[in-house]
Amino acid sequence: MHLELSGLTKSFGSLVANDHIDLVIEPGEIHCLLGENGAGKSTLMNMLYGLLQPDSGEIVIDGETVKITSPNDAIKHGIGMVHQHFMLVPVFTVAENIMLGRENTHPGGVLDRKKANKIVTELSERYGFEVDPEALVEDIPVGVQQRVEIIKALTNDASVLILDEPTAVLTPAEIDELIAVMRQLKENGTSIVFITHKLKEVKAIADKITVIRRGKVVGQAEPSATEEQLAELMVGRAVDLVVDKEPAQPKDAVLRVTGLTVIVERGFTAVDNIDLEVRAGEILAVAGVQGNGQTELAEALLGLTPIAAGSITLDGNELTGKSTRQRLDAGIGYVPEDRGQDGFVGSFTVAENLVLDLFRKAPFGNGLALNTDAIDQNAHTRVEEYDIRTQGVDQPVSSLSGGNQQKVVLARELSRSLKLLVASQPTRGVDVGSIEFVHSRIVQERDQGTAVLIVSTELDEIAALADRVAVMYRGKVVGVVPADTPRDELGLMMAGASKSEAHDVAIENPTTLGTI
Repeated sequence: MHLELSGLTKSFGSLVANDHIDLVIEPGEIHCLLGENGAGKSTLMNMLYGLLQPDSGEIVIDGETVKITSPNDAIKHGIGMVHQHFMLVPVFTVAENIMLGRENTHPGGVLDRKKANKIVTELSERYGFEVDPEALVEDIPVGVQQRVEIIKALTNDASVLILDEPTAVLTPAEIDELIAVMRQLKENGTSIVFITHKLKEVKAIADKITVIRRGKVVGQAEPSATEEQLAELMVGRAVDLVVDKEPAQPKDAVLRVTGLTVIVERGFTAVDNIDLEVRAGEILAVAGVQGNGQTELAEALLGLTPIAAGSITLDGNELTGKSTRQRLDAGIGYVPEDRGQDGFVGSFTVAENLVLDLFRKAPFGNGLALNTDAIDQNAHTRVEEYDIRTQGVDQPVSSLSGGNQQKVVLARELSRSLKLLVASQPTRGVDVGSIEFVHSRIVQERDQGTAVLIVSTELDEIAALADRVAVMYRGKVVGVVPADTPRDELGLMMAGASKSEAHDVAIENPTTLGTI
């Protein structure tokens, strides 16, 4: 199939998400759509898949203009999509999920399970997927669930397959497996549109690369382009992708976590009896696939999630039972995973958000009234220091870009003397240029003697920042390893292998991800 998007435009109010985008997908190619979160990649593909309707422009398939008003239309035209958040029913089997909505039935309406299983088995064997059609989806790994989504699309005879941020929830080993699957699909004639913001993956798999920035196509590149060249296209200026930092000079442990257990909804143990320590002047990075207890660990440290057992001490002082405000006052800074939900008040100004946890104290307030002059002066100082791009300190934070919103949160948390900085996914949804700045400020805080705990699902970020790495799997810390531990070993630990097992297996079976 030859697919062409011509002049596609989509606006949401005053926001132009896609601005006259042209894109050509050739038969049997892997075309990477590269851009930062919020650049407009998913909006473009949602129009191609019929989930959104363009304001203007057209979609042309094999020389004929078509109108795609729903996913059913897209499927009829041979277009399939695997969403970043899977559309599977956990309590159904693989075969039941794949046949959902187009069931082959016996007389009387009973599902023909034998035929459904056969379809799944045939596709699995053809592409080397190794998927058990009778397995319950809730019992199979995330990487296999993604294969199920791909099989769903292939059963509809998809000639073009859209993969939206497909590696976001995968371990490095599963990413390697996905890359192998994509190559197999390509060999069988399927075109793939691969949406991502990860430069290493683009270089590993792309035939062509189209870069989108702020809703516009800003350039095309070959896979031979360097990461620096791709980053410059994404951001619009040269970017230093290497964090400049000296070796850590750690001192005594500031944070000690002993036997920490967190139980959440329905009795699920999110954090399972873990021990950790973070020393002054070092960055301990917590690595793992999203959903293995990292979020609950960070929230427990701040008192946002109650603990079922264990102890948390800061400089020898017990924090268990203390409120979040008391923990902040004790010297903890917190950059939350979801800044929009937990990091700022969107309707408040930049100036107000910069003193959210300081307004009760001099010089910003006295408990009864705010000192607006001091708040404004503080804001002007922080805006300049942290290069926050804003029209003024009275601008609502909700109107800033993701990178500048994150700078507001970081500026507030680092504007006071800290003993411990907890930063969860510190660069999620942040452009490459802002990532460079955020990383440098975190390293600077470490160099001032602060203990720093980073939670990140991005191995590039782990490698850039960590002095030591703690890997979490299903609520447990499976090992704490040096920062220079190879990626393939970290990936195996993220899948549940112990430190020694991961080392032995990685030596015998080096992975693609370890080399890209």
